[in-house]
Parts: sequence; C-alpha cells; structure tokens
Amino acid sequence: MGRYLVESALALTPWVLALYVFYRLQSSGIWTADTPHRGKLSVLLLAAGMLLSFLAQSHFSKRRRK
Repeated sequence: MGRYLVESALALTPWVLALYVFYRLQSSGIWTADTPHRGKLSVLLLAAGMLLSFLAQSHFSKRRRK
C-alpha cells in the first residue's frame, strides 16, 4: 500500500508542476490576457503535464504487473 501511494504521488508530480508553472506565470504578470496565443500555450502546458503523468502511471502499473 505504501509503495502504491509513493508511485501515485510520483506519477502526479509532472501534472502538479505544470499547474504550478501555470500559476506562477499568471501571478508574476508575465502571463497576461494580452499574451499572444495564451490559450494554445495554456493547453499545451497542461496537456504536457497530464501526458507525462499518464506515462509515469503507465510505467508504474506495468512494473506492478510483472
């Protein structure tokens, strides 16, 4: 059970980091409503974090099955 929780936390880390980067960009004033292609960049940033989390979770679940 403990190993599963650690692996789940590690798998969620890329997604949480992507959300944190998104938050920091908005709160620092770099990421304003006037930023060109803001919507596309937001989707790419969040999708990259989710994809990396999915790949990490897939890796851990494959290891568990062996």
